[in-house]
Amino acid sequence: MSEKNTRITGIGSALVDLLINETDGFLEAIGKEKGGMTLVEHHDQEEILGKTAQKPVVVPGGAACNTIVGVARLGGKARFIGKRGTDTSGEEYGEALKRFNVEPMFENSETPTGRVLSVITPDAQRSMLTYLGASVEMEPAGVVPELFSDTAIAMIEGYLLFNPDLMMASLKSARAAGAKIALDLASFEVVEASKPILADIIREYVDILIANEDEARAYTGFEDESAAIEALSGNVDTAVLKVGKRGSYVATDGRVIRIDPKLGGDAVDTTGAGDLWAAGFLYGIAHGYSLERSGEIGSACGYEVCQVVGAHIPDQGWDRIKQLL
Repeated sequence: MSEKNTRITGIGSALVDLLINETDGFLEAIGKEKGGMTLVEHHDQEEILGKTAQKPVVVPGGAACNTIVGVARLGGKARFIGKRGTDTSGEEYGEALKRFNVEPMFENSETPTGRVLSVITPDAQRSMLTYLGASVEMEPAGVVPELFSDTAIAMIEGYLLFNPDLMMASLKSARAAGAKIALDLASFEVVEASKPILADIIREYVDILIANEDEARAYTGFEDESAAIEALSGNVDTAVLKVGKRGSYVATDGRVIRIDPKLGGDAVDTTGAGDLWAAGFLYGIAHGYSLERSGEIGSACGYEVCQVVGAHIPDQGWDRIKQLL
């Protein structure tokens, strides 16, 4: 790809991340199942925060945004499309993106900025309780091809499947702008809820499909990794199956590439691991790296973000990743 067309543009939910470390018993006490994502109201989050003595860590988040920030931290051209509130959280969100060299493309709303309360248990699993707020108000009519101008890869957040009209507007506009389309399936709940439309969307629009084990199982019906990656790759140019600390698989043109995990310390928190894996992988693809090399960069990004709480890798981590480049 030419230098002028390496931009990666993400579209998705503009959400502030609130991160707390708690026990399995805390999750049981608030009646939440470990893992995945549950939609809640603003007052539900406040009630849960009132039950913990932990002070939450607050950072800008949302799946696509995490990926796009990662792309920018790698030195890539990055843009994020979303909707935020006109509150303090929304202002701080936009300023944070600019500091990370991400081009923000926001619609504004009087509704509060969305946020995700992530409860991180001692096994480093995170359970997300999400208030979508202003993010859910993005209008399909406002998602036009111009938002994806000069974009090599459009990163479409799987959570947009909860709003089929918005998802279709995003896919059609990205395609009209000439971008390749990457779709991350986001969570097994998303896959299960969108099954009536998901296969058609993937077949007609998606070039790069990214899934973890739970999402792949929900979409393909296969537990076996070999069968799952084969099924994922059926209607796309490139398919990715992430299998956590065991690494990942990339399939293209009938061949499957095994990407080894980066080994080191135990995970502190898995928040953002898949998002940052996608950042490294898509950065590599956009800049002409091989699938193997792109996967290695993705693996390094996923590893580094698991060594800290939250989805933001510190400067020292980025320095280590950039040595791979």
